[in-house]
Amino acid sequence: MGSATGSAFDAGTLRRGIEGDTGNTLLSLYADDARVRIVDRVHQPSHPTELHGRVQIAELLDDIYRRDMTHKLEQCVIQGDHAAYSESCEYADGTRVLAESMLTLRDGRIADQLIIQVWDE
Repeated sequence: MGSATGSAFDAGTLRRGIEGDTGNTLLSLYADDARVRIVDRVHQPSHPTELHGRVQIAELLDDIYRRDMTHKLEQCVIQGDHAAYSESCEYADGTRVLAESMLTLRDGRIADQLIIQVWDE
């Protein structure tokens, strides 16, 4: 893992944010006008879930981090103003979730994120 030259975006902060107990550190990595798109079995590519701005992103993170589950940053690659990472999660009942994210960075913050996620059924 590493960070882009001249960029404030940092894989260590991303790890602390993902693996932390709240979404606060993770939220700090987003630009005020960030967009997040989520594609999964329910929200397919032609109709993804779309969040706009830190307020909507904070609501999602608050919901996620209230759940009884663990989060782990598996891999992260940062190159210039793009980054990609893999995240694994596990609920207390053993249900697992895998998510892949592609990020566009602006001034060291996440400006755009595409998340593709799958989970056990």
